Amino acid sequence: MTRQSGLYYPNKIGRIYLQAMEEVMGKGGINAVLNLAKLPHFIDNYPPNNLGRELDFADFTAINQAIEEMYGPRGGRGLALRAGRASFAQGLSDFGALIGMSELAFKVIPLGTKLKVGLRAMAETFTTFSDQESVVSEEEDRFIYTIKACPVCNGRTTDRPVCFAAIGLLQESLRWVSGGKDFRVEEIVCHAKGDEFCRFAIYKAPLT
Repeated sequence: MTRQSGLYYPNKIGRIYLQAMEEVMGKGGINAVLNLAKLPHFIDNYPPNNLGRELDFADFTAINQAIEEMYGPRGGRGLALRAGRASFAQGLSDFGALIGMSELAFKVIPLGTKLKVGLRAMAETFTTFSDQESVVSEEEDRFIYTIKACPVCNGRTTDRPVCFAAIGLLQESLRWVSGGKDFRVEEIVCHAKGDEFCRFAIYKAPLT
């Protein structure tokens, strides 16, 4: 049966994520996940390194669901977080260079401004290069990062938030823009459990 959402990531993002998963769980692990997700055509054949929008959100969701099914909710959560972090470290930070986040001026602005600019740049990157519309709003002690069409839980029905890959990605992006600080990120509403969108709270005070 063919899954289709009609919403797409660029091939480059899919390739980065699969490479990050291979780094986290090994070749045998990623191959088993792809088989369980009914995506064996990606084994030894990751999407090409281009910006063509060809990776369906439904397939990206199936990969993340397969991680949880294979390793259990707790183990799957840890692996998805690590894969999300590794995705940014391995190549999604390159998108930042495309929109000016690596400029020298960015490195000398105050931390709070860095977080705001970095999160908005992240949202702009995904909105521009994929069908994942993302927006950022600010509250007194935190930012709210909203994903209006979430590729991590597309078509899933759960009783709890499950977008751990997105949390890991946000955590590592904040670490990058802040020069190595860690921040608390939590998913406060999730489309998979019946909410309209997926929303993440990013608290302004660093953990380290």
